[in-house]
This record gives sequence, structure tokens and C-alpha cells, in this order.
Amino acid sequence: MRRRRLIWQLYPPFLLIALISLILVTWHVSRSWENLYLEKFTRDLEVRIRVLENQVTPLLTDGDAAAVDRLLKFLGPLTNTRYTLILPNGQVLADSERESDQLDNHADRPEIQEALRAGFGTSRRLSYTLGEKMIYAARPLIPQDEVVGVLRAAVPVTFVDQTLHRIYLQIAGGGLLIVLVTAVLSLVLIHRLSQPLEEIKRGAERLAAGDLSAKLSVPPTDELGSLAEALNHMAAQLDDRFRTILRQRQEQEAILSSMVEGVIAVDNHDHLITLNKAGGRLLQVDPQAVQNLSLPEVIRNKDLQRFLAQTRTAVRPMEGEIVLPVSGDRFIQVHGSTLRDPQGQSIGVLLVLNDVTRLRRLERVRRDFVANVSHELRTPITSIKGFVETLLGGALAEPENAVGFLKIIARQADRLNQIIEDLLTLSRIEQEEDEGKVALKSERLRPVLLAAVQVSEMRAADKHIKLVLECPPDLQVPMNAPLLEGALVNLIDNAVKYSPADSTVTIDTEVAPEKVVIRVQDQGRGISPQHLPRLFERFYRVDPSRSRKMGGTGLGLAIVKHIAQAHGGWVSVDSQLEQGSVFAIHLPSPAD
Repeated sequence: MRRRRLIWQLYPPFLLIALISLILVTWHVSRSWENLYLEKFTRDLEVRIRVLENQVTPLLTDGDAAAVDRLLKFLGPLTNTRYTLILPNGQVLADSERESDQLDNHADRPEIQEALRAGFGTSRRLSYTLGEKMIYAARPLIPQDEVVGVLRAAVPVTFVDQTLHRIYLQIAGGGLLIVLVTAVLSLVLIHRLSQPLEEIKRGAERLAAGDLSAKLSVPPTDELGSLAEALNHMAAQLDDRFRTILRQRQEQEAILSSMVEGVIAVDNHDHLITLNKAGGRLLQVDPQAVQNLSLPEVIRNKDLQRFLAQTRTAVRPMEGEIVLPVSGDRFIQVHGSTLRDPQGQSIGVLLVLNDVTRLRRLERVRRDFVANVSHELRTPITSIKGFVETLLGGALAEPENAVGFLKIIARQADRLNQIIEDLLTLSRIEQEEDEGKVALKSERLRPVLLAAVQVSEMRAADKHIKLVLECPPDLQVPMNAPLLEGALVNLIDNAVKYSPADSTVTIDTEVAPEKVVIRVQDQGRGISPQHLPRLFERFYRVDPSRSRKMGGTGLGLAIVKHIAQAHGGWVSVDSQLEQGSVFAIHLPSPAD
């Protein structure tokens, strides 16, 4: 339905009421004036008749009809009045306008009948003789208690109509002026009434748009002022409540955003209500983009959907573990509980996701470490124990064999000692790294690289391997020189071990944005891609039998990784089969 403005709802009725009132008043006044004038003319005619009857009665009593006729014809034009004398039988005896013999019987005239009956009669009608509308007044002549005739006086209504017409024009002009004044005053009044309403409307629209700080001006009218004050009070209450809700929401979002655990809330139709940033990272989705979508649309995981269904029907909170195939398998510990409203009705499910992938990997690394260290220690210990038992069993009586056995025992003891030394070194580096005790000092890098090359030159010379060093002499990095040298010795030593004879091992540096990269590149047979992610784990070996034959403990690359981390950097490896390997230490640049 089309709505109209208040002015068009009030202004036309006001004008219509004014017009109707004016018409009614004009009609009433006109009728009153008309009646007043008619009554005045009637009284005038009566007065004229009374004045004239004193002259006519004696002449009529004497039977001098001609004298009466002359008198009437003389006074009629003089007073602009038509006089007629009618006998009781209706015969016209004399008339100021016509000859009596030209007039018909007047016994049926209303004013004559009323005069004979009531003593005075009036009538307003069309004159048959003159052909115009007249006002008649008649009075019987009774000189001696006997009606001898009826004297009638008449004037044209045209004069009355002209007079009334002038009055009507004056009334109409005054009425139009009144209507005009009323229209202007009504327009001003309605405008004064609608203006505050417009301001209140605009203020209410600002409130609806969320601008609760703007206050409405209070009109002087009691009703509109009360309305404006009520709206201002409502705006203040809404502003306070919105601020409270916004603060609570911000606090809730801050809590959810700062949580390490992922939080997922869904309704009874599995549509997302809340997904925090941690949950978005775990599911690899944008929380804002998936709002109000169903959880199966966001992530298609049967284990998660099954856990959600179990939680919805469970009486107690649920706990379980699922695997998400995102960025490799992620192990997620899930806690689920039912969301309920204040009345205790279920409105959805809350899931809390905790990424335990690192914990599971650490558990696996711990198991592997325990198994590997046990294996690494058991091998030399078993060898030592076996040869000792052999010697005790009688081999001491055979000097040549006994010396060989003792040399093997010595080598296995050295190997056992090297494993323990590497474990202690690794443990010390980790402890100093955790406690922040690794002292770093900005020094030139080339002397450290040169020292590491010199340590490995003898073994490289045995295989005719050429060590090439490429490093600017003035390049400086924050470092702990002894630790960094030890890491480089490990990398160069491994490169020499696994490179064929007559090949080249290159040690170079690169200054990249915000970091310095130290690379050790060999020309060996390379490493398969499946081994690269675990290459820096403790005791992890690509080829265990070959590594042990070469005297490795399986801890060298783990020590390199922790030394790089102690410097605030990291290690990486790039290798392809039959194309060699490139091990790199990434260190922060001095500007950092």
C-alpha cells in the first residue's frame, strides 16, 4: 500500500472542513438575510397598506371607485409599489398597474385568502399579470366590523434579489478570504506539526542505521517531546547494550583467536556457527569465507563427521583422535560436547581440535631414538663382549690371535666412546640453545670456513678429492665460531665420505635477503627423496651398513641441525640420485 505524507493526510481534510463550514455558514447567513429582508419588505408593505387604507376606506364607503383607482395609480409609481383593491368576492375594483376590467378574479390568490382568514396575508409568487416574481401583502378593510374589501400591496422580488445578490457576493468574498486564511494557517500549522515529526523520523533512521550517538532535538509540544525523549532514552539503552555485546564479542573473538586449539561450533543442521583462526589453519580454510556453510562442505572427512554424529547423540563429552590429510597427515585430538541454550535444549555441537602431530612425531622419534641408540650401543658392546669371552675362553694362549682380538675390542670401544661423545655434544648444544647460552658474535665467515676445510683436507687428499672454497673475505655474520666450525666439519666430512675419488667438493656462500647461506656441494650418488625429510633425525641412516663401515655414528647431521638452530637459522638439503647433494646452513644476516 502506497503511503502518503502527513501533510496530504491532514491538509485536504482541513480544507474540506473549512469549505463545508463556509458553505453551511453562507447558506445559513444567506437564508437568514433573505428571511430578514423578506420580513422587512413585508413589514414595509404592511405599513404602506395601513397608511393607504385610511385614504381608501372613506372613498370605498362612498362608492367612489374611480377616485380609488386614481389614488392607487398616483401612489403606485410614486412608491414603486403595485396597489390593488379587491372586493370580498374577489373582483378587482382598482389597480395601480392595470385597469380593473382587464384583471381576472383574485379570490384564489393565497395572500387574499390568508388576509380574509387571518387579518393579514403574504405571498411570494409569480405575477400572472406582470409576468415577474412579486412579494404580496394584503389586509382586509373593515370600517364597521364588515369586510368591504382587501387592499393589497406588492413589490417586485427583483429588487430583493439584487439586494440579496450583493449580500451574497460580500459573504462569498469574505468566505473566500476566510478559506484562504484558513488554508494558509492550516498549512503553517501542519508544517509546524510535521517538521518535528520529520526530524524525529530522520533521527529514527539514524538510529536504525546504527548511529546511536546522535540525539534528537526535543520539540516544545508535549506529545512530540515525550516521543523524542523516549527515542533518546531508547538510543542510550541500545548504545549501552550494543557496546556491552560488542565488548563481549571482541573478548570472545580475542580469546578464540589467541587459542592454539581449533574451535568449531555447528548448529543442529551442521552449519558452522564459529570457526576460529586456529581451526581455519588446521582445516586450511578461511573462517570468514566458510561462515554458515555446512561442515561436510568445508572438509570431507568421514572420521570427523562420524565423531560429530556420535557427539550429538552422546550424553557425556566425547574425546577421540582423527587424521586430516592436509599438508601431510595431521593427527588431531578432538574433544566434543553438546551446545545447549539456557532452557537446556540442544542447539548444536562444539568441537575443540588440538594438533598433536608434532607430539606423535616426537613420540615416533623417541621410539626410533631409543631403538636406534639401543641398536648402535648394542653392536659395539656385543662385539666387545664376544671377543672378551673368546679371549677368556683360551684365546689369550694364542698371542697372534689375542692381539687381533684386542685391537678389535679397542676399535669397538672407540666407536662406543664416539657415540657417547656425540650424544653428550648434542645434549649440550640443545641445553645451551634452550637456555640461550650460545654466545654469538659478528665475525668474518671466511676464516671459519677455511679452518673447517683444513681439518678435512687430509681425508679428502686420501681420495684425491678437491676442496674448493668460495667466500668473500669481508663477509660477516653473527656466530659462535667453534660451533659453526664443528657443523661445517661434519658437512664437509660427510661430503668427502660419500663422494667418489677424483671429484670435487665445493664450499660457497650466498648473501640472500635477510640471510646468509653456506652450501656444501658434493658429486656423490645422491639421496632418494623419501629419505630427505628424516635425514637430520638422530641415528637415521640412508644406508646403515655402509654408514657404519665408514665410521659414522648417525648423529652428525642432527648436531649440524641444532647448531644452525642455536644460531637462529636452519638447515636444508637438496639432492637427486646420481647428481650429488647440496647441504646448506641458513644464518640470519648481520642486519637482523
